[in-house]
Amino acid sequence: MNFSQVSPRGFKAVYGVENYVQSVLDQTLLHLIKVRASMLNGCAYCLNMHTTDALKEGETSQRLFGLAAWRESSFYDERERVALALTDAVTILERTGVPDEAWDGVVEHFGEEGAANVLLAIGTINLWTRLNVATRRQPDLAG
Repeated sequence: MNFSQVSPRGFKAVYGVENYVQSVLDQTLLHLIKVRASMLNGCAYCLNMHTTDALKEGETSQRLFGLAAWRESSFYDERERVALALTDAVTILERTGVPDEAWDGVVEHFGEEGAANVLLAIGTINLWTRLNVATRRQPDLAG
């Protein structure tokens, strides 16, 4: 199913939030959030799209591959690490919710408005991945 054709108004609404987060967050950080959430959600379509976009915009393959074990890696600065911790907490979302330390670290590094924007980015990629996984959307094979 092509969600944008079946529900164009719904797609447009989600894309509106996507456009907003793209306009307010650092693109390097946004790519890391999108790739990490796509990994956790097992979304081949989003993983392919966001790694391709990140590489085109100058991200290194080392840092992208390292996202699978970001906690053990020295490839990411403190701001990226707190955003990745929140990405993991929100994407996996335990019954107990998001740990205070995950939220507090993002607020400390980004401020309240910045933390809200990071959370919107995480929520948006999680929605995209769920739509794509549910509809079995597949990436095009690179030629």
